[in-house]
Amino acid sequence: MNMWVTGANGFIGRHLVRVLADRGTRVHGIGHGAIGDAEMHRIGLEHWLNGEIDAANLNALAERSGIPSTIFHLAGGSSVGLSIAQPFEDFSRTVASTARLLEWLRGSARDCRLIVASSAAVYGAGHEGAIAEDAELLPMSPYGQHKLMMEQLCRSYAVTFGLRSTVMRLFSVYGPFLRKQLPWDICSRLHAGERNLVLGGTGAEVRDWTDVRDVVRLLAEIRGRPQQEAFHVINAGSGLGTTVAKVAATITESWGGGISVKYSGNVRAGDPPSLLADSARLHALPFDWKIPVEQGFAEYVSWFKDQIR
Repeated sequence: MNMWVTGANGFIGRHLVRVLADRGTRVHGIGHGAIGDAEMHRIGLEHWLNGEIDAANLNALAERSGIPSTIFHLAGGSSVGLSIAQPFEDFSRTVASTARLLEWLRGSARDCRLIVASSAAVYGAGHEGAIAEDAELLPMSPYGQHKLMMEQLCRSYAVTFGLRSTVMRLFSVYGPFLRKQLPWDICSRLHAGERNLVLGGTGAEVRDWTDVRDVVRLLAEIRGRPQQEAFHVINAGSGLGTTVAKVAATITESWGGGISVKYSGNVRAGDPPSLLADSARLHALPFDWKIPVEQGFAEYVSWFKDQIR
């Protein structure tokens, strides 16, 4: 098997490359950031191309590695806040890069299967309880809008040109090596000596938290499942909602005692009050999540403390 991972140098990408390589797959990557030979070997990459996802670089990677049978497309914007601060940059990273990749596939690798990492941000607000894949899409941020545009491009190329793509709508992914977002922020502040934390929002916000180790296992297994339709969407969520307050309590308890957490009540722009997956389509594959949030966040705290020793 010859597989490519765009964004292989990112948080999810590095975990996925390691899982694929451990399963005997030849994995090649393209995206941003320098990766030395020793690091490539450690994470399981055979080739790495540091650069934009465009025809010239994709052709160069194909000359070195051969035409891929599957591409995991993980490259793109990864922050609601940054998409609001720099919307055109987020558009370029997510929408323009996907358009260039699809056009290259149309001309050079029409039989390649594309597995695309999208986001639950495409759903936006206005949904109560678990959200099914056919729910109304009401993104609240440029980040969510651009993920939706990316999905629409994939659908267009599937309908018009028969390019196969599976869109995986990721929910709140966390785990070892995540150096941003809520768990990183809390641990960083605790490490700095804070014991009276004030977090944004209300604490009642509900998210479908999924450990990255489960997420990449899902992505790797999706590749081996037959795809009946040219375009298919799956919620990559557990269907189990956990409040921000519960996550904060789990992290602080794992860190140690004597920590208080309060909430400012100020909700960040682009953040819906609830994002919870209807996971029926995923369970029908079948697929089961193995790492509960209590275990996952406790292990995250252990990983963080190992990094600062």
